Amino acid sequence: MLPFILKRIAALAPVLFGVSVAAFLSLSFSPGNPAEIALRALTAAETPPKAAVVELEKEMGLDRPLYVQYWRWLGRTLKGDLGHSYQTGQSVVSAIGQALGPSALLAGASILLALVIILPFGALSAAMPGSWVDRAAMTGSMIAVSTPDFCVGVVLFLVLSVQMDLLPVAGYGSFSNLVLPAVTLAVASSGITTRLMRTCMIQSLEEKYVITARSKGMSEWRVTGLHAMKNALPPVLTYLGAQMGYLFGGAVVVESIFLWPGLGSLLVDAVRARDMYVVQGCILVIACVYVLINLAVDMLQVWLDPRVREGAYEG
Repeated sequence: MLPFILKRIAALAPVLFGVSVAAFLSLSFSPGNPAEIALRALTAAETPPKAAVVELEKEMGLDRPLYVQYWRWLGRTLKGDLGHSYQTGQSVVSAIGQALGPSALLAGASILLALVIILPFGALSAAMPGSWVDRAAMTGSMIAVSTPDFCVGVVLFLVLSVQMDLLPVAGYGSFSNLVLPAVTLAVASSGITTRLMRTCMIQSLEEKYVITARSKGMSEWRVTGLHAMKNALPPVLTYLGAQMGYLFGGAVVVESIFLWPGLGSLLVDAVRARDMYVVQGCILVIACVYVLINLAVDMLQVWLDPRVREGAYEG
């Protein structure tokens, strides 16, 4: 098991290196002069003095070769120094830290709600193929797949908040504020995953160990819930792991609709303001979270699937 974990961690090294290069280049190849943009934000001057721009370029190290700039930036990053926002002067680490909590809360709630939809409907569809339950679940999943998440968000917003006045329109700070964005993202995530769950369950129900369990007189519900579902989960969890990475920082439109102060909103605001240190930091953190979540999913697969576990021990 330990060699498998070490191999997976070692495989992440080039990925994280590539992420760091991409995040660094987002500043180097961004339109405009970063020093000039920073001075405009700090001094509110439309055209900062050339001498001041040159001085700040030297201070930021922009006059040095690109590889030197990268190693200096990487060294500061490894020490936890991602710079300061041009707009607010706040530490980028502090700004991202404030956005991480809301993003984690929204992503976690969305995945839990999605599982509440995926597990029962996927399992029931597989256990009763061709029934009205199967048809209803597949129709609902097709609608969820075909509808962009922002459309779901707008419909929920108009119906539940504006017309029925059941939930707050937007904001952050209470459970009621979490409901609409979490349901929006859960619906968007559950479409493909419900179909995947159904397919994996049907395959599991045809396995020999399931047939053996039935021949021993085990109830159909126990066969489905205990044996088949456990072996159908790994592919579903892999897909949900990818979704979790997206939800952590990529749910930009949904966060904007409901004024949710997560990483996606922070990134969009930084791009609009051309606040490149914040953009760099957000890209780096979102990518690292995505990679680490997928590592955690791999570890969970080893625990859930005996076939993967045997391969891990052999490796």
